[in-house]
Amino acid sequence: METTSVTEAVPRERPDPRRRPRGRASVTDWLGVLSALLVLVVVFAIAAPYFFTVPNLLDIARQIAVTAILGAGLTFVIITAGIDLSVGSAVGVTAFVAVSLSLGGVPALVALPVALAAGVAIGLVNGALVAGLGLAPFIVTLAALTYLRGVTYVGTDGTTLFSTDLSYATLGSGAVLGIPTPVLVMVAVFAIGGYLLNRTVFGRWVFAVGGNPEAARLAGIPVRRVLVWVYVLSGLCAAIGGVIASARLQSSVPDLGSGYELSAIAAVVLGGTSLMGGRGSLTGTFLGAAIMGVLVNGMTLLDVSSFYQQIIQGAVIVVAVALDRLRSRRTGAGPA
Repeated sequence: METTSVTEAVPRERPDPRRRPRGRASVTDWLGVLSALLVLVVVFAIAAPYFFTVPNLLDIARQIAVTAILGAGLTFVIITAGIDLSVGSAVGVTAFVAVSLSLGGVPALVALPVALAAGVAIGLVNGALVAGLGLAPFIVTLAALTYLRGVTYVGTDGTTLFSTDLSYATLGSGAVLGIPTPVLVMVAVFAIGGYLLNRTVFGRWVFAVGGNPEAARLAGIPVRRVLVWVYVLSGLCAAIGGVIASARLQSSVPDLGSGYELSAIAAVVLGGTSLMGGRGSLTGTFLGAAIMGVLVNGMTLLDVSSFYQQIIQGAVIVVAVALDRLRSRRTGAGPA
């Protein structure tokens, strides 16, 4: 009797942080997403002849760049079973910082790092509140969504600030060998993010924390530090997105980034990352963002009303969450 109680009191297994996480997505995990994307491409290519042309495909890639970059940062957060609703507002704040400095005569080489630092600071505050005080990520980042938007409105006085720095504008509208600069930045973000998630100890820790935070703690993984860092990464990606979005517009609009968080979360979940944590991939996130981009572009070419487009995008988000729930039930996962 005593032996049984002692055995039950001991954790069944302490995960080795050096071991490949079971939650890391394989090719088959996002194969369905790729198939859905290909079906959409074929349908729109038939329905709208201009759709499958190089200029339009590059335009789609440019359009999804910001959403995909936000999704890259959110992937880390969601794998840990967290959420960051503040990324859209963080886009607005960092855009305001970058454009304000540009208007003040600060060179782009100085203004951009400061804007990125602002994004890191936002992520650091969110991470500290979630990991340090144990507050719910939904509440923390929902509050951040609100007060950061307020900061942007106060800073801009509710007006649009225009930048005349051409070097800054190049980040949004420039191109290298015909490839738009935002697309190149997106590729760089996913390359670095993919390396962090799949090739480093930190990436293994992220999966371990999302799979079972208590078991991860018992295995010696610094759970709180990991949680802080994933929110910092999300804030940094939001800042990169803010810089690109404002550079493309050559301005800081008070409501810039509004609604971006929903599109980014939809891309992440469509790509197979579980809202329950412990499973996901950046490849899937990119494919999810591509589906959203192709859908919007195709509907625009077919002259679908913007009102109907919003309804369809909302339906896609619901379907994405429902599919995530079904996957979680099939694998035996559930809310903590």
